[in-house]
Amino acid sequence: MSSPLPLPAPTPPDAWRQYRDRLATYAHTKVNYDTQDQHAYTAANGWRLDDYATDLPAEAPGPPEAAGSFVAAQDIMRRYAFPPPDLITGYFDPSQPLDQRVMVLRAHFLVFHFFFGVRIVDVVDEAALPSPGGPERVWGYGYRTLEGHFERGQINFSVHKNLATGAVQFRIHAMSQKGTIRNPFYWLGFKVFGRMLQRRFARKSLVRMRGLVAEARARPQPLLAPAV
Repeated sequence: MSSPLPLPAPTPPDAWRQYRDRLATYAHTKVNYDTQDQHAYTAANGWRLDDYATDLPAEAPGPPEAAGSFVAAQDIMRRYAFPPPDLITGYFDPSQPLDQRVMVLRAHFLVFHFFFGVRIVDVVDEAALPSPGGPERVWGYGYRTLEGHFERGQINFSVHKNLATGAVQFRIHAMSQKGTIRNPFYWLGFKVFGRMLQRRFARKSLVRMRGLVAEARARPQPLLAPAV
């Protein structure tokens, strides 16, 4: 039986510094759609609504375990390490609080590279959120697209632990629409390949999250000093 392919090397922690100027610009760039009317953004009105989820290794019932799937996924999400690096790489100033963060997204397609700005919104940190399956520990965030992005909309990422069963899931919810693309060559490329790339991003993110969580859980944990 063949061994799984190794995960790509993580982005160096100081790589964001080369994008300081872009980050400074995006800090003052507006969102590229009307966020006040999001209740009307439905499939009937031309918006794509997507939901994806993947199961992570379960834990014992109760709060998240210190070395369990929930905490590992939370760390991976905070670092924006789950997107497939052959499609999207995110850069941000790690000293910024999560709820004030802007990011440069470097998108890859064939031989082309594109840079887009997004702003973090809707940070969620719930100890026992009601759900049909019972109360859940939930942590996550979303981001909105800024002016200049080929898309407009919001995507949310969250990790959920069912406190009664111990089941853990990573979920993605996206609301999107094609943005303004002035270059006719890029407009045609996005029209032909954009939807395929959206789905590939989500599915590969789920796979990568599972791999990174498994990798984190397999690391030896530091021994705690005995109580005195």
